[in-house]
Amino acid sequence: MLAFVAAGLLGALVGAAELASRYRDRPSALLGVASAWVYVLLNAAASGAVLWVVQVFGWRFGTTSADQTAAIQVLMAGLASLALFRSSLFTVRIGDQEVGVGPNLILVTLLGVADRGVDRMRAKDRSQQVTRIMRGVHFASANTALPTFCLALLQNLAEQEQRDLAVAVEALNASDMTDTQKSYALGLLLINIVGPEVLQSAVTALDEEIRQPLEPAPEAPSRIRTQTGPGASRQGRRAT
Repeated sequence: MLAFVAAGLLGALVGAAELASRYRDRPSALLGVASAWVYVLLNAAASGAVLWVVQVFGWRFGTTSADQTAAIQVLMAGLASLALFRSSLFTVRIGDQEVGVGPNLILVTLLGVADRGVDRMRAKDRSQQVTRIMRGVHFASANTALPTFCLALLQNLAEQEQRDLAVAVEALNASDMTDTQKSYALGLLLINIVGPEVLQSAVTALDEEIRQPLEPAPEAPSRIRTQTGPGASRQGRRAT
């Protein structure tokens, strides 16, 4: 019985880690979403089912000690369920997309339901956080400084995420939205990566640097030179 509990916990941990990786700014939001619990419990049940199959067929994986056999069986059950429920038997082309058909279809469906549940629950909270933090921030002044500062505060952000953020900020810069709308959209992009606390700290640190409009470039000095001397007097007399 203890082996089934251990295998179930291992499977649940795998499912929970997968969900938490999708909501790094606030993983605790998953606790209030029923579909997230279903997703975790399904992973746990899959690990228990694989362990039952392993024990029925008596697979010992080359071990001789009873304790070693039990430990290996639990580990293999957890890893096997991880592979089983994330694999597809074949793919079907629907329109322009290829959809995998197999056990992974169940997890993909539940993952999508969990995503929508979390998004609906957090939409109001995220809107309030971003508008509070980014109020008064000018996009034209912050579109380079604020993302750079936020990313510098993190030590282990993947390069692909940094490139994706740069592309998204560039798209915002080229859009026709107002400066305030761009500023709030920039806040949403950053809060997904660094979380509200880090974003608040970055905005507070930069403060006046990003809370004022970007100063326009100085005008080029005039190239017209005033002539002096006799030549200038003759020109003046001709003009009159």
